[in-house]
Amino acid sequence: EAWETLQAFAEQFRIPLAETQAGKGLVPWDHPLNLGGLGVTGGLAANRVAREADLVLGVGTRFMDFTTCSKWLFQNPDVAFIGINVSAADALKMDAIPVQADAKRALEALSMRLAAYGWRASYGPELARVREAWMAEIQAQYDDRRQEGLSQTRALGLVNGFLGPADIAVGASGSLPGDMQRLWRSGRPGTYHMEYAFSCMGYEACGALGAKMAEPDAEVYAFLGDGSWLMLHSELYTAVQEGLKIHLVVMDNAGWGCIENLQQSQGTPSFGTAFRARNPATDRLDGAPVPLDIAACARGYGAVGYTIRSEAELLSALEDGRRQSRPCVYDIKVLPGSMTGGYESFWRVGVAEVSRSPEVAAARKAMDREVRRARPY
Repeated sequence: EAWETLQAFAEQFRIPLAETQAGKGLVPWDHPLNLGGLGVTGGLAANRVAREADLVLGVGTRFMDFTTCSKWLFQNPDVAFIGINVSAADALKMDAIPVQADAKRALEALSMRLAAYGWRASYGPELARVREAWMAEIQAQYDDRRQEGLSQTRALGLVNGFLGPADIAVGASGSLPGDMQRLWRSGRPGTYHMEYAFSCMGYEACGALGAKMAEPDAEVYAFLGDGSWLMLHSELYTAVQEGLKIHLVVMDNAGWGCIENLQQSQGTPSFGTAFRARNPATDRLDGAPVPLDIAACARGYGAVGYTIRSEAELLSALEDGRRQSRPCVYDIKVLPGSMTGGYESFWRVGVAEVSRSPEVAAARKAMDREVRRARPY
């Protein structure tokens, strides 16, 4: 609960803030020093400023793989790190100057010392420019209207605009954590909960149930893909059994979209990642689409299920869901491949060293090139 101290610290010394998944939503998204998400699932503003920073102050962060872009993000050769963390091991990461301490107390003490020195960061109007450009990109993603159907970012924007400041958002895996770290405009502190350390597919319904038990008066919305729905949705039964109203927002893009993107980025053609039947002619999974009626499945549990294919249907369902007393599931049919992409980031994923595929060989060369730019910690 150190977010007010953190915000005051940043304002006092004009230090821009970058959000990890665990820290998102603690400082208001529209604060002029908040550059948004950082790292593999981050955005242009935070990633560009981090790339050139000469000092990085980590407050409570574990400097994970996604946060640091596999230790690639911070490109300034003279960059130094300070790690404030209650865990000594995490405070030392990135070869940081370790400060094993409570975040709030450490920031208060550091603020007194820096004020005595008369120190202030040297950033000028470039922060406002990079942040303004990123805010415009977020709005463009939320305004992504397509004639052929709903894009995932448009659907997410509509839900984001509908939710109130006290409504709780829960997520865990797939492409949605990236979309949400980049685009989501959080309400009050403590209303954004993302389990992304292990990217647990199927956590979403369970996590929403736990959030509802902790905050029984709040409206809790979990965001998941059709792949995560298939992994685990049985806690919906528990929600019905216990009379705990939760909202499950399912983005059905007819496949394992996040995995397919990763697969193809490593030089491998799409294989088993689209929800298609086996084709007798080719003996491959490239046959007719296998449709999922997630709304019908929800109704089978005793929940309220909505099938959604348009903006009007989505907004109508959200309004109706507010009036319901039972758990609600929004089965939103979105266009495949309509999630956000990477924004000047890198993630080290193993690629075969030896392959007859020229695409895989090219992906390996590209990975080796970027690995050489990573910090050798």
